[in-house]
Amino acid sequence: MLVSLHVKNLVLIEEAEISFHDGLNLLTGETGAGKSIVIGSIGYALGGKAEHDVIREGADYALVELVFQIGQEQLIEKIRDMELPVEEDGILILTRKIMPGKSIMKVCGETVSAKQVKELAELLINIHGQREHQTFLQNKKCQAILDDYCGGELEEIKAELAKQYRVCEEHKKELEQLFMDDAARQREIALAEYEVNEIFSANLRDGEDEELEKQFHKMQNFKRIAEMVNRSAGYLEQEHDGILNRLGYALHELKQAAGLDDGLTQVLEQLTDAESLLHDAARGLTDYMEGASFSEQEYDEAETRLDCINHMKAKYGTSIAQVIAYGEKQQEKLEKLKDLEHYVAHLKEEISILEKKMYGMADKAHMIRERQAKSLSVQIQEALEDLNFLKVSFVVDVSKKESCSIDGYDEVDFLISMNPGEKLRPLKEVASGGELSRILLALKTVFARKDQIDTLIFDEIDAGISGKTAWKVAEKMAILGKEHQVICITHLPQIAAMADTHFLIEKKEAEQKTVTTLKTLGRDEMITEIARLLGADSITDVVLKNAQELKNLADQTKIK
Repeated sequence: MLVSLHVKNLVLIEEAEISFHDGLNLLTGETGAGKSIVIGSIGYALGGKAEHDVIREGADYALVELVFQIGQEQLIEKIRDMELPVEEDGILILTRKIMPGKSIMKVCGETVSAKQVKELAELLINIHGQREHQTFLQNKKCQAILDDYCGGELEEIKAELAKQYRVCEEHKKELEQLFMDDAARQREIALAEYEVNEIFSANLRDGEDEELEKQFHKMQNFKRIAEMVNRSAGYLEQEHDGILNRLGYALHELKQAAGLDDGLTQVLEQLTDAESLLHDAARGLTDYMEGASFSEQEYDEAETRLDCINHMKAKYGTSIAQVIAYGEKQQEKLEKLKDLEHYVAHLKEEISILEKKMYGMADKAHMIRERQAKSLSVQIQEALEDLNFLKVSFVVDVSKKESCSIDGYDEVDFLISMNPGEKLRPLKEVASGGELSRILLALKTVFARKDQIDTLIFDEIDAGISGKTAWKVAEKMAILGKEHQVICITHLPQIAAMADTHFLIEKKEAEQKTVTTLKTLGRDEMITEIARLLGADSITDVVLKNAQELKNLADQTKIK
């Protein structure tokens, strides 16, 4: 859930901190006080587009910080799988600093991209606003909602269908590329033959270049190596001044001394071991020189071979493995081009088989969607009736398209009839803004127990409604608040009365500047704010009594 929001230098807000709670969190205030700025700031922190004019006048930057408490281990693992940090106690901190021309986003102190934040936001929070009204009217959105309702049974079939579809599309693309005139085909054959012959006549072996480069480097530096090895051997074996000769004299003297004092025995043994090791080293240097010789012919052959390999790598790949792989690919292409008629027939057969599999999977997807659409239709209609759509008929319609795409051949639309006797028509043709808000709320209620997202935010949920309908919406909001953390802006007293936590947004003047302030209301203050929302010119005892009754009725409703 969203624990807190900290905002600094954002439009009318100089600095503010809000601590959110479980259940229904409501924000109220006069029009223009800055309620939408609060919701907008959450959107900015979650990667939404922010223009430079959101920075408060006179400030260098704006800052938004969200703190989430994540209790689900599965969700924490998902976030870490995205290579994003989460604190040990499940705390996740999202920060965005907005400056002219740029902004910096961080998750728990680590700088991240806007794309990463948007992907993370999909796991944490669901913001319902005016934009969702528009996407809700699209067929793709309707199908996405139904598919989400269908769950894992459909997901498996869609995954397999998508796999078959992609392979089929690749085959079709290859088939299109194979249709060429004879002259073009002969040019392709000639080029492929040349490349295949050049690559495979070189007899390349993976790793050969690395071995050759080491040998060539050694041969290039052989003269210097030989001089240094000979000098080293000389230091060991010179007749008079060599280390081994001098060490022999030292051992001769020490043996005599040890015969007089056995306390020197250990030192004598150490010196004897040293002499043996040095003799081994001297023999090793001699063996190295005897085996290190090479001819000019060997040098020229290594140089020529390396030139050949590097030429191949420059043309066909950055490594021998890539060159060989390219040659094999061209060999396959050559075989196809030489027997084009047979290969085209083979591809067409493969496409036919894949299409049969696709349509078989699409049939299964269609049956699942049709079955689940009936269930979803019933649940949404019941939720709509609870929201004062008394004579409504709602149908999730699943129809077939002529062709099969990556997720099947179904087309999904939401059909509705507002009044008895009216035929069912697409939602986009008949629903007003206020009706769409309630329909979306009905959907949220249906999905409440399935949805794993903890926090839901509603902006404009009360647009175009009043009276009994407003109370019905308030009841649904309270139901959602039992399953989720809900944050909502409202202008209606019926919804405000359902608040578990109530924030008042006010606009004031301070030092000739306009600032927005936020305040958490106690119960008596909630009742006063409900009275204001009831719309009286002045808050009299009668208005306060009405507000008190509305709040009490809301409390009783939430207990049910």
